[in-house]
Amino acid sequence: MDSSVLSLRIDGDLLDRLRDRAAKRGMSVQDYVTRTLIRDDFDERFRTAVDETQKFYGLT
Repeated sequence: MDSSVLSLRIDGDLLDRLRDRAAKRGMSVQDYVTRTLIRDDFDERFRTAVDETQKFYGLT
């Protein structure tokens, strides 16, 4: 798997909240943000698949 660098400029308060949430899970901020993005991407793809299935079967 290839990896790339993404640099973000975020508010200090947001960074503090991210640090707290990551620490509660024993993760780095980078890992926490990455997992959150992956989870959000999965949720979006799953929702799209459900919508398409419902359209196929005429449930919507």
